[in-house]
Amino acid sequence: MRCFLFVSCLTFFAISPASADITHAIKSSISLTVDGTASQSIRQPSSLAVSGSNVTLGTPPVLGTLTSGTALGYTPGAYSITTAGDSFSYSESYIEGDDVPALLSTTVTGGVVPALPTFSNQTVTSGGIAGTLAGTIATDGALTITAGGAGTSAIGQVIQELTIR
Repeated sequence: MRCFLFVSCLTFFAISPASADITHAIKSSISLTVDGTASQSIRQPSSLAVSGSNVTLGTPPVLGTLTSGTALGYTPGAYSITTAGDSFSYSESYIEGDDVPALLSTTVTGGVVPALPTFSNQTVTSGGIAGTLAGTIATDGALTITAGGAGTSAIGQVIQELTIR
């Protein structure tokens, strides 16, 4: 009986299939980026502020009409002291806003903005120039990356993965 059990065990192990799973994966990528041109312009409005105490308004201050190429125009108000001999305070401020520009939009040419409207609050981001920016992946996984001009980036990677279960 022992001999039979021994022979049957040997036979079982000899004919059982291998149960290992092997997975091999190669993933490669290159990412080339050229920054875009952007501009943000905020037009400053005209403003007038008046405040005071123990002051009476005679003629109110007046803002003119804003037209392209001309100043807004401002006529100050006329005030008088309400109670003579008492303390008083008076403050008046005027800010001339941005003119109405002739140029309200522009076209980006080769990553460059040739002209922008001129406003009080303006942010401009220069665009990248691709130049010689390039990247290749050879069949053996070798990466070749060529630098570009300003405002560019290149990232390359090769990932090899081996899983045995």
